[in-house]
Amino acid sequence: MNLEELRTAVDAGTVDTVVLALTDMQGRLQGKRLHAKHFVDEVAAHGAEACSYLLAVDVEMNTVEGYELASWASGYGDFVMTPDMSTLHLVPWQDGTAMVLADITWQDGRPVGASPRQILRKQLDRLAERGWGALAATELEFLIYEDSYEQAWDNGYRDLTPANRYNVDYSLLGTARVEPLLRRIRNAMQSAGLTVEDSKGECNFGQHEMNFKYADALTTADQHVVYKNGAKEIAAQAGQSITFMAKVDQREGSSCHVHLSLRALDGGAAVFADQAEVFDAFLAGQLAAVRELTLLLAPNINSYKRYAAGSFAPTAVAWGDDNRTCAMRVVGHGPSRRIECRAPGADVNPYLALAALIAAGLDGVDRTLTLPPMCEGNAYTAKDVEHLPSTLREARELFAGSSLARTAFGDEVVDHYVNAADVELAAFDAHVTDWERVRGFERL
Repeated sequence: MNLEELRTAVDAGTVDTVVLALTDMQGRLQGKRLHAKHFVDEVAAHGAEACSYLLAVDVEMNTVEGYELASWASGYGDFVMTPDMSTLHLVPWQDGTAMVLADITWQDGRPVGASPRQILRKQLDRLAERGWGALAATELEFLIYEDSYEQAWDNGYRDLTPANRYNVDYSLLGTARVEPLLRRIRNAMQSAGLTVEDSKGECNFGQHEMNFKYADALTTADQHVVYKNGAKEIAAQAGQSITFMAKVDQREGSSCHVHLSLRALDGGAAVFADQAEVFDAFLAGQLAAVRELTLLLAPNINSYKRYAAGSFAPTAVAWGDDNRTCAMRVVGHGPSRRIECRAPGADVNPYLALAALIAAGLDGVDRTLTLPPMCEGNAYTAKDVEHLPSTLREARELFAGSSLARTAFGDEVVDHYVNAADVELAAFDAHVTDWERVRGFERL
């Protein structure tokens, strides 16, 4: 949908609401619902204000200390949500509603550097300087529960009923049990302008995955956040709930495998297929930097619970040809040759993950790094390989000390997301968990 089509729909009365949305640090959509007439008459051209605290709060929207971008000392002023009209689309699961994503600027027009969309844009600009663009796809897994979000909250998210009671990986019988919800999500996303490829069952109870056709990296990240938010809204309307937590229980976690390749901007030639030396150096750069950039791939305390041997989540910093035990899996042939990073969980912010993978790859190209030998067999038991950080604290230290991160993203961005990690670590360290109570209430 373009602006003129929106004006026509508003005049006809078929659209009465426009959602203006930004993506926050946690990869969530935040913003305003605007009357559609006000949007087309005023906001489309000039944007709308929002409090800068949206990029300086924790998961629970608490104001926290340590951010230069916004604080009590600075008065928590506004920044501007500037609509990117190329993202305008209908929201089929909400009556009379369209949505547009926003870039975030200060009142004087300067981009807000810590905005996830801006961080990815900067890395895409670095690619464009070399005549390249990035194509990407994200594969999001999630768990479906029969409980509503309100019931789950009231139960403390304990003793929930999964939509499937057994492993339904690729099972057509098992996935048919939840097909009414999955079909509605698939069709709604297709109507919203996403190109749906498929959905399938996964290993954990009630676990599923929906896949979409690749696109340029910014479009893929935009569609990722729209889909994730929309799937939750649709589940809520059905009286069910969906979680994209990286690890809900002791069984398999939910991943977000990120596929990435490069294309020449002057004609779309497949760089990885046509320039083997670029492919090797780009992948070598990702392997060399993945540990220090893991914070952008696994941003939460819970993210690191996925990294377990034999779980299809990686632990080893290794690459392999169609090898699912490696952090970097090379797949496809010819023009479809690409790198699949298996480190992110479903809780990842896609803009930050793609920015990290591009920055790491470009560092490998700039330094003409040599690709290490391919991992043959089981990477979980491979010797003489490094491993991904096993905790948020370790990832935080590596990111804070990364010269690559500071060169690629700038001190403002690094310090901002290091503080985000500090906030989460402090909150977790101060909390007494169910595990501690069960283990120690009587027996200690």
